[in-house]
Amino acid sequence: MLLGFKTELKLNDRQRTQLVKHCGVARHAWNWGLWLTKNLLNHNKTNPNERLKFPTAIDLHKLLVAMVKSENPWYYECSKSTPQQALMALREAWKRCFNKTAGVPKFKKKGIRDSFTLEGTVKILGDNKIQVPVIGILKTYERLPQVLIKSCTISRSADRWFISFRFDVEQQELCQTSIIGVDLGIKALATLSTGEAVQGTKSYKKSAAKLSRMQWQNRHKVSGSNNWKKAQLALAKLHREIANIRKDTLHKLTTLLAKNHGTVVIEDLNVSGMMANHKLAASIADLGFFEFRRQLTYKCQLYGSKLVVVDRWFPSSKTCSNCGIKKETLSLGERVFECSHCGFKIDRDLNAAINLSKTVS
Repeated sequence: MLLGFKTELKLNDRQRTQLVKHCGVARHAWNWGLWLTKNLLNHNKTNPNERLKFPTAIDLHKLLVAMVKSENPWYYECSKSTPQQALMALREAWKRCFNKTAGVPKFKKKGIRDSFTLEGTVKILGDNKIQVPVIGILKTYERLPQVLIKSCTISRSADRWFISFRFDVEQQELCQTSIIGVDLGIKALATLSTGEAVQGTKSYKKSAAKLSRMQWQNRHKVSGSNNWKKAQLALAKLHREIANIRKDTLHKLTTLLAKNHGTVVIEDLNVSGMMANHKLAASIADLGFFEFRRQLTYKCQLYGSKLVVVDRWFPSSKTCSNCGIKKETLSLGERVFECSHCGFKIDRDLNAAINLSKTVS
């Protein structure tokens, strides 16, 4: 299976300038390609009898070389794979849009999710050096896996730069045979069928006041001024800190579950539907339910454990884990499950986790 690796780069000023140039080229190629394809779709919509073929990534790159590169010589200061990969990503974005699995691609803005992809001469040299086209040798703070790679992606978060790539790893064999049910919630991030409750860090909620104050202080700064840039950088750092705390909690929890249990049972939550509830949306986004499932999926595959996803309509919370009788109604405010048939009392989330674990025989 393919496993991703991401680490921070140790850069000098010259390298930072080159990375910014590559981000600019990738962003310009994406925005140009998006402008062209949107105009083509509008033309086909207004002229159904004179429809034009939607271009492939290769077609877009040929047009870019003929129409854009000749007028913008700064394109040649960067690797030729940078605009190619940006247009390939755009074509994939349109493909997801046409398949109705994603929305319409959006134009990119400078300084927001800056990234670019390089392919070609990408080699890992030693423990903490990697060679990439045009830019040369980049250093990292941590040891790199000694593997063969063909491409890499470099991205920026606030004032830090990161490099990521994928490589093949062998699936591990797991000797564990235990079954564990996991019920996700807001009060506790995850309640396990063993009786343990893992609390979420709720990093956004804890930093909301500080974030609001920094945004309020920034409201009258002149856009583009030095003070405005300092404030934007401080905001980006705080957002990065919030995201890192959330990711750290999820990584530790998912690794613990996938590595120490033979079968992990979770519920197929409708996260997008849950986010429609404006009273719960902020808390759900703060805990990262979707990211939890994404990490658990690939980690179970990596460590050789089995992930079972139970249907979202399974009444895990309404069913008594002692006698199996289902209650007709159970309000969200009832945190203790009490069975009217056998008189069994148990925490609502623990009851759901036990029921999930029982779905696997």
